[in-house]
Amino acid sequence: MKNIVLSILLMSACAMIYAQADSSPYQAIVAVDGSGDYKTVQEAINAVPDGQTKPWLILIKNGLYNEQVIIPKNKPYVHLIGQDKDKTIIHLNLNVGSKLTGKEIGGKTAYWEHSVHNPSSPVYKYEGSVVVVKGDHFYTENISYVNDWGVLSDNGPQALAMNSQADCASFYNCKFRSFQDTWMTANNDVSRHYVKDCWIEGAVDYFYGGGDVLLENCTLYNVRSGAVIVAPSHKDAKYGYAFRNCIIDGNSEAADGRLKLGRPWHNNSKTVYINTIMLIPVADEGWTNMGTVPGIFAEYNSRDAQGNVLDLSKRKTEYQYKDRQTGKEVSGTCQATITKEEADKYTYENMIPGNDGWNPRIMMEKLGSPRSLVYQQGTLKWNPVKNAIGYIVYDGEQILGTTTDTSFPVSEMNYALKVSAVNQYGTQGKKGVL
Repeated sequence: MKNIVLSILLMSACAMIYAQADSSPYQAIVAVDGSGDYKTVQEAINAVPDGQTKPWLILIKNGLYNEQVIIPKNKPYVHLIGQDKDKTIIHLNLNVGSKLTGKEIGGKTAYWEHSVHNPSSPVYKYEGSVVVVKGDHFYTENISYVNDWGVLSDNGPQALAMNSQADCASFYNCKFRSFQDTWMTANNDVSRHYVKDCWIEGAVDYFYGGGDVLLENCTLYNVRSGAVIVAPSHKDAKYGYAFRNCIIDGNSEAADGRLKLGRPWHNNSKTVYINTIMLIPVADEGWTNMGTVPGIFAEYNSRDAQGNVLDLSKRKTEYQYKDRQTGKEVSGTCQATITKEEADKYTYENMIPGNDGWNPRIMMEKLGSPRSLVYQQGTLKWNPVKNAIGYIVYDGEQILGTTTDTSFPVSEMNYALKVSAVNQYGTQGKKGVL
């Protein structure tokens, strides 16, 4: 009996592999359990042809992917599509802590085992982030990017989950988790990022860098007392960081009223928070000093958990820092609030399209659910969905396979059969259920 069941399962697996290989809307499928084209995300990236001019779609099944992922400059238009942001997890334990000196504060030396500078570490000479994006026109959805050192230690040193150095990079329904320096954005101030419906977690300067970045409907989750969210270093960016309709939240330690919205790292730092809901209290001064006088650190229409407009009269407007070359103290002022008219300049239409008409929102549009699902004689069928390039077939939450047809062979099912349509950018649509 066991042999019969095994034979059926093997035949089913072969049928699924055949369907994926010959008629999938995705160029590659990654599955840590071996049921896809590759077991690691980096293997799938390595197989992407250089110099793409249209999206290369990679579907990543649920699983723990313990690896570093590098998208090189010569591989633009990579789209990483996860199955479920809470169950599709790219993670690694690494940090960029420097060599031990014997003078570490409080004897904190555990980081060295996972430092990229430690010749005995498994991550020796790795780039200092779990994921590094260098290829332009990168898109990702439904994935958690986690630096295990930051999350597990609740401590520094620097431990990036994401380092996005590309132009036209977009992120939808993802999680980014660490402690210090969770996400570094582009050094190039002409680069644009669009971030929607994402969770960004950390404690120290956990969103930092440069470029014009618009974040909408995101949650900024703080994990310690006295956390600092942003540390920008804009020099020539037109807008800098703009958070629209976002939520500031955190654990009990972060809810002690010492939280800061940001501090100016270098150059002409720019950050605005527009229509922010603050579920935990922010310090009255809002901001703090670092390495420059910001170009703009301001808010509009910030509200508390009950929806009450916050009093911003005590927000910081005077900044001081020590010049690194002269050693002299430098001071200056920066506005802490903006008007509605000023806030209305920080829009998708102004910040994102640029001169090339880039429109990442269209990538994030979910197609409708397939209708009229019917299962007969070992085959699941459904009506086509307009603009779909293919479909993902599920047994419960398990992906059975993908297809460009409107039917799929299913020899055995354990849960409800489901089908979701895939748009031309790889985004999963709403699921139709048998």
